[in-house]
Amino acid sequence: MGGHFSSLLAGDAAHGKRVPVTILTGFLGSGKTTLLNRLLRLPDLHGTAVIVNEFGAVGIDHDLIAQTTDDTILLANGCMCCAVRGDLVEALNRIGERAGPPVRQVLIETSGLADPGPILRTLMADPGIRSRFELAGVACTVDSVLGMGTLDRHAESVRQVAVADRLFLTKTDLLHDESSLSHLLKRLREINAVAQLHVERDNQPQVLHDHIQAHKNSQVTPTDALFYRVPQTAADTATDAAPQHRDGISTFVLVRDVPLPREAFAAWLDMVIAMRGEDLLRVKGLVHQAEDPDRPLVIHGVQHLFHPPESLPAWPSADRRTRIVFITRGVNAQAMGETLDVLVRRHLRRSPSTL
Repeated sequence: MGGHFSSLLAGDAAHGKRVPVTILTGFLGSGKTTLLNRLLRLPDLHGTAVIVNEFGAVGIDHDLIAQTTDDTILLANGCMCCAVRGDLVEALNRIGERAGPPVRQVLIETSGLADPGPILRTLMADPGIRSRFELAGVACTVDSVLGMGTLDRHAESVRQVAVADRLFLTKTDLLHDESSLSHLLKRLREINAVAQLHVERDNQPQVLHDHIQAHKNSQVTPTDALFYRVPQTAADTATDAAPQHRDGISTFVLVRDVPLPREAFAAWLDMVIAMRGEDLLRVKGLVHQAEDPDRPLVIHGVQHLFHPPESLPAWPSADRRTRIVFITRGVNAQAMGETLDVLVRRHLRRSPSTL
């Protein structure tokens, strides 16, 4: 009997077009709302739904507001801003079922104290939600002045950085010591070696805008996602144990040059999820399948829950290697790679004609 991933893999073909969801996270006072308001002043965001929690404390600048209802603010630029006073599932269902022009993309701004993990799991665990919505990415704001102290004192801020695809450093204009910025950048790289860092303040709204817009017509996980590239700091074969740093989080990339048998890969990931699911903060990757070598399989998981895998119509670049990014707590990279190799060899002994 297959595990969690195998059951998802068995039904990966039947997915219609879904609405991409971008999560904007970051600790209290790190500049999330400032970035959001600057984003909403840019053009071409018509059809975007913005979900915020702690609505009374957040506030959308008054010059952005066109009309207000009990739980929705209609913005002058054509966006819709929803207040979350309860269940995120309910808010997303309301968006999915609303009359009028369809929503093309969703941006969720989290509470400053929120661990984004539960939101990511909601997108993957609820059948109704994952049939309509897909995760496009996670953006995280980091206070350049107070960020190091925040990371030292608040575990939530570390988790916010760990699961992000893009890190936006704010308040850099208030820094008087360049060395403090370099130390913060080093710390962020230790926590999350694969996230893109955006330090230049002026272009940050446009970067976030382009990220959101790039996914609005995508029917699969977006092709510019960071897991398509192996960071220079990662071991190409994941044979060396990923270094543990003071936050207890490590990033490593498992890379394989030879296509992987679908059954063996699924059995391996089932085992990883069953044994270490709670320690998988985020998993994302492209898999070169032996049975379908021209269409890479996209996988995306948070802890023990994975999104239904989907196949891209073609490889996004000439690099056809399997590349899987793991952001974990205490997971041994070498053991993970060796276990995959063992299961692949067993599969090949049973079915030598697979490759």
